Formats: sequence, C-alpha cells, structure tokens
Amino acid sequence: MRMFDHQLSETAFLALYRHLRGTAPGGAGPRGALDTITADQVLAAVREVRSGRAVSLAAPIVTSPAPDDPDPAEHRLTAPPGGRPNPRGLDFARDRFAMNVHGDVDSHLDALCHVVYDGTLHGGVPAADVLGPDPAVGAGALSVDLVRDGIVGRGVLLDIPRLHGVPWLEPGSHVTAEDLVGAEERQGVRVGRGDILLVRVGHRRRREELGPWDTADARAGLHPTAMRFLAERGVAVLGSDGNNDTAPGAVQGVAFPVHVLAIHAMGLHLLDYLRLEDLAPLCAREGRWSSLCVIAPLRLPAATGSPVNPIAIL
Repeated sequence: MRMFDHQLSETAFLALYRHLRGTAPGGAGPRGALDTITADQVLAAVREVRSGRAVSLAAPIVTSPAPDDPDPAEHRLTAPPGGRPNPRGLDFARDRFAMNVHGDVDSHLDALCHVVYDGTLHGGVPAADVLGPDPAVGAGALSVDLVRDGIVGRGVLLDIPRLHGVPWLEPGSHVTAEDLVGAEERQGVRVGRGDILLVRVGHRRRREELGPWDTADARAGLHPTAMRFLAERGVAVLGSDGNNDTAPGAVQGVAFPVHVLAIHAMGLHLLDYLRLEDLAPLCAREGRWSSLCVIAPLRLPAATGSPVNPIAIL
C-alpha cells in the first residue's frame, strides 16, 4: 500500500498499456477476458459452495445528494395516484427509477464500450462507429449485452485493509501487486485463470462510518502496475468497493489509468463501488476467501453499463 508517491510518466504508462494489450489472456476478441471462463471452470466454481450462504455484494441504492453523489438515483412511487389506494377492490403500487449508472456511489458494471481511449474502444474498434451522434440509439457494439446471460465463476476476495491491520485504506492509497500477493499469502488463497477478483479497500466502510466525501479528489484504488498481476493470473473480471482507480491519479495526463488498462487494453469488465463489508467477515469466519460468484446485469442491449447486484455463495 502506497500513498501519493508512486507516479508513472505518460511514457511509462503507454509502455505498460502496450504490454498488457499484447499479453492479456482475453486478447482483442469481442468478449475480452470473459473468454477465460470455461464451462469446466463454472462447474468447478459451483463446487465452491459449502455452507450455502448467499451474500449480496451491492450497496443499497442512494437517492439523496451527497458530496460524492451530486446526481443521485431517483426513485418514486407512480401509483396509486396521490398515494391513496382504493379502499375496496384491486389496486397496484408502481415505481419509476432513474440512475447515472457510472456515478461514484451505486454499484455498477462497466461494459467494454465504456472507455474510449485515443478514439477507440477495446480491440481497436473505432469509437465513432459504435458510439454514434444520436445518444438515444446507444452503443452499437461491446455493450453490456455481451453479458446478458450473466457472469458466473469463482470469486476471490483479497482484503487489503486486513493485510495491513487497518479498517480501510485512506483515500489516495495505491494497492500494489505486492499487496495483492501479500493478501493471497495471508489469506491462503491464490487467484487463477478465469477468476472474478474482488479487491476490498474499505471504501464503503469508511463512507458508512465517517460519511461521504468528494471521491473525485481522493479515493483508494489499484496502482496501474498492479494490472500486471491480473494479466499474469488471467483474471476474467475485476471488482472493488471503490472505483478501482486511485485519486489523485498515478499517471500524468490519464485520469483513470486502471479503467484504461482493464477495459480498453485487457478487455476486463469492471465492477465499481461494490459493498464487501458483509462478505469479508463471513470469509474470515469460514476461513476461506473464494466462492461461487454470480453477476447478472440488466438486459440493456445498447448500454455502456448496468446497475448490478452480484451474489457470492459460500
């Protein structure tokens, strides 16, 4: 874990980007790293279930403005009219939701069309050909529709605050590859090909105990060089209880380097702003840090992401 002292030049970042783009197990195919999850691996992940305990990895959706959420989700009852049900006979309660999917509070999945870098999407697809001038049309490729059948695999939780004996990492802290290896050794687990890697930084616990803050300026996340670890292990999906990226950023001129490396270079779907505070203590009590993980985004054929409620089953 390092604070603000581990900066990469843009030249060094580009070299890392090219290396990961060329060596990531998912390659440049349209499904990206999801191709590392085979049917045999799904069956093996099912055998991770022992106690049958299911745990949500999503945070409750927030509908009130906060320093990290100036554009919160909206939820309102649309019926009965005036909130007054008929005193007799049949009636229905109905709802309407609206959400900035890629905000800094609510749990969501980033699709492979979410990151545009140097005018292209993952695999070198020209962004202009996919993200047309009419926003009502939506994305024409690499959308969240790629995972309409869900993502099912072995989830592995690496608890970085636990490694360092703290409740959370302070905003601005970088999770390094050494931290990930150290957490593996401390927890007695090893991340492997096709795994869904969940990295806890304690963001959600800090928010719940100290209150929200402006995460655009300060948040804990992965250092860009930690993505080498994910490429070497063949990780299929990356998730965190933060944004996955650190703020202040570690690369001059690239505000979200982990997003660029994960989504654009490596073809990794990202899970941002999960809530891992229920899973972590349960894993500690059971003495194991892997589980069957099921991720089921909404079927939004042309969307760049989706709200999501991943489930870990131990």
